[in-house]
Amino acid sequence: MANVHILDHPLIQHKLTIIRDKETGTKIFREVVNEIARLMAYEVSRQMPLEDVEIETPLAKTTQKRLAGKKVVIVPILRAGLGMVDGMLDLIPAAKVGHMGVYRDEESKKPVEYFCKMPQDIASRQLLVVDPMLATGGSAIATIEALKSRGGKDIKLVVLVAAPEGIKELQAEHPDVDIFTAAVDDKLNDNAYIEPGLGDAGDRLFGTL
Repeated sequence: MANVHILDHPLIQHKLTIIRDKETGTKIFREVVNEIARLMAYEVSRQMPLEDVEIETPLAKTTQKRLAGKKVVIVPILRAGLGMVDGMLDLIPAAKVGHMGVYRDEESKKPVEYFCKMPQDIASRQLLVVDPMLATGGSAIATIEALKSRGGKDIKLVVLVAAPEGIKELQAEHPDVDIFTAAVDDKLNDNAYIEPGLGDAGDRLFGTL
């Protein structure tokens, strides 16, 4: 899994255990997802390029580092992906936010795009697609295809937990997209839920259980 990055920082793993627990209520679940997203943004941003810049401190002129290259767009997959946006914006406050809505057709079982609102300049930006779970991979694949069709080139997927099946499908369709996850879980069950997973992230975030 060359393009899969497992973010195993102790704080991320500790907080992931909290949201896996079925006894964790909506308020705490929402807060901790936000905290994990912030920590993951720190790890994902390690790959951002730097450039030299000359500045003057109160004491002397000096050459220091600043971020260079592409600006960022955070793209939550509705609705659960919204729970990760604020945490990432805490660390990357200048990022723009696009929104992608995808649902699964009950007959064909294929993802269908129902909403897409993106900044016009995504071709020149780094796109961070965020969703708590990578299960079958259908929604992520559809989102990435939609971004590429609109000119997106530099795309990364950031999820809390991933199933091996979803990783395999995404790598087959989009081998150029790096996947950042806090955990690769055991499998998908017969209902296409990740095990052990954390349940339905959207329902747990918004209290619609």
